[in-house]
Amino acid sequence: MDTSAPHDVLTMGRVGVDLYPEQSGVPLAEVRTFAKSLGGSPTNVAVGAARYGHRAAVITKVGADGFGDYVRTALRDFGVDDRFVGTDPELRTPVVFCELLPPESPALLFYRQPTAPDMQLSADELELGAIRDARIFWTTGTGLSAEPSRSATLAALEARGRGATTVHDLDYRPMFWPSPDDARAQQLSALALATVAVGNVEECAVAVGDGPPEDLARRLLDLGLDLAIVKLGGDGVLAAWEGGAERVPPVRVRVVNGLGAGDAFGAGVCHGLLEGWDVPRTIRFASAAGAHVASQLACADAMPDEAQVEALLVDA
Repeated sequence: MDTSAPHDVLTMGRVGVDLYPEQSGVPLAEVRTFAKSLGGSPTNVAVGAARYGHRAAVITKVGADGFGDYVRTALRDFGVDDRFVGTDPELRTPVVFCELLPPESPALLFYRQPTAPDMQLSADELELGAIRDARIFWTTGTGLSAEPSRSATLAALEARGRGATTVHDLDYRPMFWPSPDDARAQQLSALALATVAVGNVEECAVAVGDGPPEDLARRLLDLGLDLAIVKLGGDGVLAAWEGGAERVPPVRVRVVNGLGAGDAFGAGVCHGLLEGWDVPRTIRFASAAGAHVASQLACADAMPDEAQVEALLVDA
């Protein structure tokens, strides 16, 4: 890996080890065995970008434990630069149990208490030059939910400015926030420094208020964004940009685990933006990438390459 070239995709935030039931459709209490996989939304996006041949890296932290060693090894095996993965000497690498009940919308059980190493990222640990130089920089709402990660995320966004593509994934998880109002204030601070916003209807509503998807997209654009992407679940995706908007229908597959679909979608968005595709083509590709991962058990391990996504689009 060329360590001197700027990264195509540099993500920042949550990492962990996902444990997926090998028995689908039963509650966790009845699961007998689990499959281990790399996890954490921005980490999965970096893995997905690497699968398309892009130079990808993630800014995060793990614990000084066996799971932390696993994260570093898995990243390297996936072709993701791990140089910005720090180590917390006391906190443990988080694990997340997934209950595939129902498969389309799995429940998650996070083990991140009292906090996770990735939430201990501080501004003075950041390599701002790499953040400024990356072709796409990706942040998440979860990274804003507590200090010092909140200040680090905002410092990274401020250092980068809006001179290049900066994607903010709203990634709203209520268990990490004291209230929706607190989440809204912090999300708006990040969105003021981003060029692209991605979120489902609930996440967008927390940031900009309730309303139909078209209103949510317009309010996001009014914040100065170039592109607003509102995910509509089984109804597809709405993308809006200055002078245009389009609804893209979903790609239908048999869902095995819907958990990683959003991360694969995000990686697909990054790929389309890097390739210079127009918005509708980018969203169609990203939607098919998400569908591919939803038809598999794992997230990072299931990230597709371009040929796999294009094959799914042909069959759709």
